[in-house]
Amino acid sequence: MVNQATLQSDQVQTLEDTKLQPHTGDVRNQIITSVWQELSAAEIDAEQVNVNRCFRLNLDNLKPFEAVDFQYKQWGVIFHNSLAIQPSNPVFSSNSGLKVLMGSPKGGFLEATFSHPVNLVSTLVTSSQRLVLSAYDQDDQLLTQSILPTANLVNSDSGIPPNQLLSVTINNIKRVKFYSFDGHFTLDEFKFCFSS
Repeated sequence: MVNQATLQSDQVQTLEDTKLQPHTGDVRNQIITSVWQELSAAEIDAEQVNVNRCFRLNLDNLKPFEAVDFQYKQWGVIFHNSLAIQPSNPVFSSNSGLKVLMGSPKGGFLEATFSHPVNLVSTLVTSSQRLVLSAYDQDDQLLTQSILPTANLVNSDSGIPPNQLLSVTINNIKRVKFYSFDGHFTLDEFKFCFSS
C-alpha cells in the first residue's frame, strides 16, 4: 500500500518507498512518478500541472473524519463538502485502501474544483441511491453527466457491484459535482487529467 497521492500516466508505474511528510512543502515526497518522467518539486506548480498530467489521489494519507478541502491543492484540485472516512459500515467498502471520501457535513453531494481545466475525471463509487456525476466549465455551464442508475451497496440486490467506475470525459472541465438525492455515497481512487 502506498501512502501518497500518485501521478498517473499511460506508462508502467514504478513505486518509490517514500513517506508523506506533512507541511514540508516537498512535493517530490508526496507523489510517485512514472518511469518515463521524474519531476522535481519546482516543476510541479499551478502553472505547469496542466500539461498532459494525470493524478490519482491516495486517500490513505488523510485522517479519519478529516474535512477534505485544500489537501490536494498543489495537484490542482480543491474539494467542497468532503470528509475522509474509514468505512465502519461494511456496505460501503473501499477498493484500494482504507479511506474513502464521503459528502459531508451536508449529505448527498460532494464537489471538486480544478485549478486548470481537466478533460477526464473518474472515481469508484458506492452509493445507497442513484448517483449523478456532473461536469461544468469555467462559466458553470453543464458539459456532461454520468449516472449510476441505482444503489450498489455491498450485499445488495443491485446488479451493479460496489466500487463501480463512474467517469466523465470532455474538454474544459473546471468543476465536478457528485449528488445522490436522500442518499449516501463514497468515492475511491479519484483520478483526473489536465487538458493540454
